[in-house]
Amino acid sequence: MTETTVVLILVIVTALGFDFTNGFHDTANAMATSIATNALRPKVAVLLSGILNLVGAFLSVEVALTVSNAVVKIQNSNGTPKPDLVADGGSALLLIILAGLVGGITWNLLTWLLGLPSSSSHALFGGLIGASIAGLGWAGVNWNGNGTKLDGVVGKVILPAIMSPVIAGVIAAVGTWVIYRITTGVARRFTDNGFRWGQIGSASLVSLAHGTNDAQKTMGVITLALIATGDWTDTKSIPFWVKAACAVTIALGTYLGGWRIIRTLGKGLVEISPPQGLAAESASAAVILTSSHLGFALSTTHVATGSILGSGVGRPGALVRWAVAGRMVAAWLTTLPAAAVVGALMWWIGHAIGGLAGAVAIFVLLVAAAAYMYLRSRREPVDHNNVNDDWDARRELADAER
Repeated sequence: MTETTVVLILVIVTALGFDFTNGFHDTANAMATSIATNALRPKVAVLLSGILNLVGAFLSVEVALTVSNAVVKIQNSNGTPKPDLVADGGSALLLIILAGLVGGITWNLLTWLLGLPSSSSHALFGGLIGASIAGLGWAGVNWNGNGTKLDGVVGKVILPAIMSPVIAGVIAAVGTWVIYRITTGVARRFTDNGFRWGQIGSASLVSLAHGTNDAQKTMGVITLALIATGDWTDTKSIPFWVKAACAVTIALGTYLGGWRIIRTLGKGLVEISPPQGLAAESASAAVILTSSHLGFALSTTHVATGSILGSGVGRPGALVRWAVAGRMVAAWLTTLPAAAVVGALMWWIGHAIGGLAGAVAIFVLLVAAAAYMYLRSRREPVDHNNVNDDWDARRELADAER
């Protein structure tokens, strides 16, 4: 077994690790409101979301082979690697990909530990941007495209990140206001039961869309690595084992349930009622599906958060915790640069050590960081048993214990 083969295996394992964190990090986007309103029991919700993510991952591979083209210049338009990055057997490209993945996973785990919803897609793009800058210079990043359309980091990532939560929030606010106007005078027990059933349908649609979109990113990364080392040559298809591995991994991550983030979205932002939950999930599904059709790489996390905030604004007398929302926005603003810094640092470490030893070193650093954050999370565990506990009561208890 050659050194390049070992590095390729590390890249595949790390990419699946990112896929796993993507799954449990983004479960909240689809299921937080359904869990908060008791439309679905917590374990049933994550099981349903996991199954739909699994199904969605097989529905499309339209963008899998050009997953990084919107932000970094490591691929040609047909999905093949840049020739200068495979001149040494692919090791230069493999190191950039590995370092970028480490940056994305590290940010996903840190924000999960803090219970902050942030974009897994932006974390991956940030890690790849940082590693590409470190390895190729500033010219290695596709900042604005060719200027003929919205493209590059600005057009495909930053602008959608700003616009999507605002649009989703407005739609959810209007939808919530209309729902409460229409149902005025109707007994609450009737409206709540009906809206809970509606939530199940809308949440399922968001889960399916998430699997269709996010699993492709990891498929694309792994396939690009395989092409770089000469282990795959067809630029128009994805190896079946890659599809299956990514689909199963993101589904398992979703089933694990990112309970800390589910709790923040479901209980920390707004005290959600079933009508609000349906309005928020419907707004999320509409914005996600529309943007996918238009080719914008928006964050499902940003959309879901904006929708939930909008549902609070649209309901008369609803409590909206703007301080929690402010912490989320701060996490959004730092996702790209923070993941980029980690990606760049990992590339420098791997490059300085060189060869297989460098790749192994940054993989070991990732494992150590992941182990630390997991152990730290066990001090204040959140799971399906306490995910719906009163938000303010738990905060007061935590403060008292400190």
